[in-house]
Amino acid sequence: MASIIRQSRSLGSGRRHTAESAAGAIRPSSWIFRGFRAYSRRYVARHFHALRVSRQGPVPELPPEPVIFVMNHPSWWDPMIGLVLTAWMPAWRVHHAPIDAVGLAQYRFLERLGFFGVEVGTTRGSLAFLRQSLAILADSVSVLWITSQGVFVDPRERPVRLKEGIGHLASRLERGAIVPLAVEYPFWNDRCPEALARFGPPIGIATSGPLSPREWTERIEKSLEEMQDRLVEEARTRDPSLFVTLVGGTAGVGGAYDAWRRLSAGLRGKSFYADHQTNGHSHL
Repeated sequence: MASIIRQSRSLGSGRRHTAESAAGAIRPSSWIFRGFRAYSRRYVARHFHALRVSRQGPVPELPPEPVIFVMNHPSWWDPMIGLVLTAWMPAWRVHHAPIDAVGLAQYRFLERLGFFGVEVGTTRGSLAFLRQSLAILADSVSVLWITSQGVFVDPRERPVRLKEGIGHLASRLERGAIVPLAVEYPFWNDRCPEALARFGPPIGIATSGPLSPREWTERIEKSLEEMQDRLVEEARTRDPSLFVTLVGGTAGVGGAYDAWRRLSAGLRGKSFYADHQTNGHSHL
């Protein structure tokens, strides 16, 4: 599970938020987090045609309670996309997530970003994850990001199956919300792929009634699968108007090919578009 933690000041309180008591980690740096997010945004822009969020599943407005975003896990890009998306969330939110303790041990600088380590594949690690996550979510400003499939899974694979840790965590919470987040990276009409995201309706903890860990897992699986199915339908249309573009990225092929296209357009008295398709019209 990939992760990023951000420390910021709690809304209106002036006190510092820290995950030290929950994770035993070095106190994260808010300015390093913001700097790394800015770097990540530029990195995404270089490698994708655009980062887009579905108009039917936008970044949700959430109550002032702890939140868990449960993402599907199609690729290496998922945590960076999640990090960039935090820029469209309230500044007082504090973002957390777990990472494999082995990886954290190799790259200790990640602790300054707020990563906290979890021992993967052991009972001890699972219990530690629950304990750390519950401590984090005790604070209303906290947001926990989890890729609950545990491994890379094709975004079209069905049924969606999640690790049971998310159900055990949800069953132990008394408040907050769980939000499914579907992502995928299809190629449309340009050299670079699209980064597409669709948020689902928040699942309220307090309003869901007492559910067993298995029942929680199944409910979250169903909600995430529904968002993935709807995102698939939108992705297949190749219609950018169905999305809000949050980050404009790389367009065109570049080099001699785009130079010729630009010259050809100029000779014909037409505008040059680096995109291979704009408003439904090809510019080849």
